Amino acid sequence: MAVTFKDVVSRVEQQLLGYTKDQASVSQLVQPMTATDTTFSIDPETVRNISRGLIQIGDEMILVKKYDVTSGIVTVMGGLNGRGVLSTVPASHSVDDLVTDDPRFPRARVKEAINDTIIGTYPDLWVFGEYEFPKIAARYEYPIPAAAEDVYKVTANTIGPSAVWFPVTNWRFNPVASTGTQVKPTPTPTGKSVQIYNYITPGRNIRVSYTTAPTLLSADADLFSSTGYPDRYVDMITYGACYRLLPAYEAGRLQQQNIEATERAPLVPTSAASDTVKFFFSLYDKRLTEERDRLQRLFDSYQSFNS
Repeated sequence: MAVTFKDVVSRVEQQLLGYTKDQASVSQLVQPMTATDTTFSIDPETVRNISRGLIQIGDEMILVKKYDVTSGIVTVMGGLNGRGVLSTVPASHSVDDLVTDDPRFPRARVKEAINDTIIGTYPDLWVFGEYEFPKIAARYEYPIPAAAEDVYKVTANTIGPSAVWFPVTNWRFNPVASTGTQVKPTPTPTGKSVQIYNYITPGRNIRVSYTTAPTLLSADADLFSSTGYPDRYVDMITYGACYRLLPAYEAGRLQQQNIEATERAPLVPTSAASDTVKFFFSLYDKRLTEERDRLQRLFDSYQSFNS
């Protein structure tokens, strides 16, 4: 089954919070709310302890001023200033959308950590792209797509029925090609080009295999594969997001009073979160190394032929 952004968020939350032990107080909306509402109604039967502070609906964080236990009406602190706090975006919400009181890891931060991990895997891991163009007599430089971060290999089509693409041995990637109109016969509008120095029969196609960074995820329904990565990478991204988020535990356990620190020390030893960060980072790093080695084994770059 295809994995979505929402699925990856759930996996990260389960790793961080467990399946049963750390459950936040949750209610639900009984009326829809718009992005500009400063009061809203939740089900008074499901929660009685929402108080002044932060709540989460969807990806939005809201600052609560007060909660009426009898009516279930919640009032937002500071009017619209209390909507979309902590760099989240005010949004409309529907009946039965879940309302989470003081979430330990807001979904917006979880999503950021997932995307930070995805982009952080490049250039250890990469997404392939291909671009073909015909050889033009007496021309050495050809524009390639702006998405190209590096050229992995260059091949050219042979003459005859064999349909073999042979390695081009003498090429150069130019990531700062001129975009000026004075370039002849045509400019390189993307600012990136490949220079071909081998003799290739004019009219034969040249194929450039290039690497590019993965695409970030946005909506809950976005498929993980839309990053350009296979679903096999999901566990690696999950571990990476966890090690990025867990330092918040260490800051959260810092105590200002000596008595409180003494009481909690046997339950939450110093550096407990830091040790967990190291554990998740080791899992992430191991998977990253495995997938990097796999890519290099599976795809020949012809580097030994490249000059």
